[in-house]
Amino acid sequence: MDIKKITPMTFSDSLFSLEGISKKTIEEHLKLYQGYVNKYNEINEKISKLTDEDYAGANQVFSKVRELKTELSFAWGGVINHEMYFSHLGHKKGTTGSEPSGDLLKQINNDFGSLERFKKDAKATGISARGWVWTAWNSREKRLFNYLGDSQNTFLVWKAKPILALDTYEHAYFIDYGANRSGYIDIFFKNLNWEAIEKNFSKAVNSCECKDCTNC
Repeated sequence: MDIKKITPMTFSDSLFSLEGISKKTIEEHLKLYQGYVNKYNEINEKISKLTDEDYAGANQVFSKVRELKTELSFAWGGVINHEMYFSHLGHKKGTTGSEPSGDLLKQINNDFGSLERFKKDAKATGISARGWVWTAWNSREKRLFNYLGDSQNTFLVWKAKPILALDTYEHAYFIDYGANRSGYIDIFFKNLNWEAIEKNFSKAVNSCECKDCTNC
């Protein structure tokens, strides 16, 4: 079996000069991301070596197949979630922040009432989450919504295409904020690159190839 190993993404240097999120936090956080990349490759290697006996012994309570397949989804979630998170943090050189604009702002106002209500909902969702919060485009209902996940691979939502990811695991903020997750979420929003998020939104809205998404 041909195993294709993934490599970690390279992110903007602006990650290391965020407002209120220290370089130390980012450095340690990136090490965890690298760990997910490594484990994803390692698990795929082990899956490629499963024997007929392993497949015959598959069981929903415990088996080698169940263990590897479960942890594969956890590792992959850790890779993709962090890549989205790091990719929209940090402003372009020479800028000091931004707010959403254009079609994304119109959609936020339509679905939440205002940008402030969107942030209020996202923050409360973040306080309630044990792992992640995503802002996603619901391709069936044609609207944005915030939802949470308690792990890298829990609470998947069908027809939802994430455009923004907020890491609420303690490792994302404990060095700088201790138990003050609320303060971390506030500063997270101040460091968002909305231009990158707007691109994610455009891709999500325009990715459906059918003419009528009612039944897609």
